[in-house]
Amino acid sequence: MIAAAYPGSAPPRSSAAVVAAIDLKGVTKTYAGRDGGSVHALGPVDLRIEPGSFVSVVGPSGCGKSTLLRLVAGLELPNEGVMQRYGTALDGPSHEVGIVFQEHVLFPWITVLENVLLPADVLALPKAISRERAMRLLEMTGLKDFAHLRPQMLSGGMKQRAAFCRAMLSDPRLLLLDEPFGALDALTREELSLELSRLWQELGRTALLITHDIEEAILLGDRVLIMSERPGTIRTDIAVDLPRPRNADTVKLPRFQEIKHQVRDIIFNRAQA
Repeated sequence: MIAAAYPGSAPPRSSAAVVAAIDLKGVTKTYAGRDGGSVHALGPVDLRIEPGSFVSVVGPSGCGKSTLLRLVAGLELPNEGVMQRYGTALDGPSHEVGIVFQEHVLFPWITVLENVLLPADVLALPKAISRERAMRLLEMTGLKDFAHLRPQMLSGGMKQRAAFCRAMLSDPRLLLLDEPFGALDALTREELSLELSRLWQELGRTALLITHDIEEAILLGDRVLIMSERPGTIRTDIAVDLPRPRNADTVKLPRFQEIKHQVRDIIFNRAQA
């Protein structure tokens, strides 16, 4: 496990504070429409995420999943409601938050290591500690031998691993994942889902995943939140009572399949939320 690298970085999960990592109350988001009207995209949403937990969010396309993640990231502000991150007002971006998007967004003209170290320049983090942490993250994700190559030499899955390392460089307390494996083939996606589950347990951080993949949501999450169609609200909050660590055989468990069918039935309106 990588120890906290910077002053004020997140404590291990065992010593996490009792305040919620994320606490949303009555949060709504409305956008201006092209016709001069407004589009009610999200809410009202009430959501509490405990420190050290992994929460997955699924729902139909256009239901506001990514809007929810941008609000939690502090990239957007709500029209109504109260948002807190670790007990303080959530009113903008923070170095306590790491984000992995569907596209890796690695710069092709610098090396993998230099890409991972970019947050150190932005946040003015200590260079020696940052480099050491970057190399340890690359080692954890199987990329140590590729550190001095440029991203175009890596496969799609390896690029996403590098993006994960970059997101974790500042030792954030909260990791946000917006369809991080959506552009990958099915086999690579499953492999990286299991890899992410392992890394999350080792690093002991809070995680929020947005995904269209029901199996991925269950395999990774402690909870699966099912959102309604727009304006998105949380229809159901399902506890994933499956043992950890999880592996490829977890999907074969009767309980896994039971949860999967429950989620599908709710999404496709075959069961009451």
